[in-house]
Amino acid sequence: MTAPLSTRPRVLTALPLAIDPDEVLRFQGYKKSVDTPGPEVLALFDEALALGRTLIVPRAVVRWLAVRRLGADTIEAGDVVLTIPDVGRLWGPIEWLAAAVCTIGDGLERRAAELWEARELPLAAMLDSVGSGAVESLAEYVNDLFCQEAIPLGLPVTNRVSPGYGHWDVSEQKALFAICPGDPIGVSLNEACFMSPVKSISLLAAAGAHAKIDHYFSQCARCWMRDCAYRRTPASKTVHR
Repeated sequence: MTAPLSTRPRVLTALPLAIDPDEVLRFQGYKKSVDTPGPEVLALFDEALALGRTLIVPRAVVRWLAVRRLGADTIEAGDVVLTIPDVGRLWGPIEWLAAAVCTIGDGLERRAAELWEARELPLAAMLDSVGSGAVESLAEYVNDLFCQEAIPLGLPVTNRVSPGYGHWDVSEQKALFAICPGDPIGVSLNEACFMSPVKSISLLAAAGAHAKIDHYFSQCARCWMRDCAYRRTPASKTVHR
């Protein structure tokens, strides 16, 4: 196995996070290159973005683990077996598992709730979309960080996946939190396996000398890593401010 990555959980704070306007507007229902938001929408977006930046506190806890056993639908790492349908085919032979829990805190969602109560509905909805765009950018930032750490070791990194998306059951949040608890950044899990604060994302990625990166175009398109031997498409934007 290649020289080891750090397996201790690490808390990341004061992250230089850029928020993608296209991502925020996507949460508002606008499709890039198809829908054109009018001046009133753009003014509302600017107001919500400025307000959101004062409320967002991006934090993440991240961890690498050596893969002990890989099956067609399972990954064993640490003392946990994660069940992810078809993961063996999708990721190929992996040697390392990267786990993370990301959050922007609860300040933005509390302010959005206050705006809803005050019936300032357009601003409340746009602010909520800013929060969704921000935590999505944070997850991409963390995935990029995994690339920064593994690729110099000759280990390409897979795309990220999250419980509750695709065919991965949301109940697997418990297994993910067992290897990468959200407690150090104030993220908890309820009985239904939903996170609090709401604007939080948990994720897994993996690395290996022969790991598959076939579905990595969106990640490469805004990764800030220079001269990456595994880049699939030129960078056009970044989540790194």
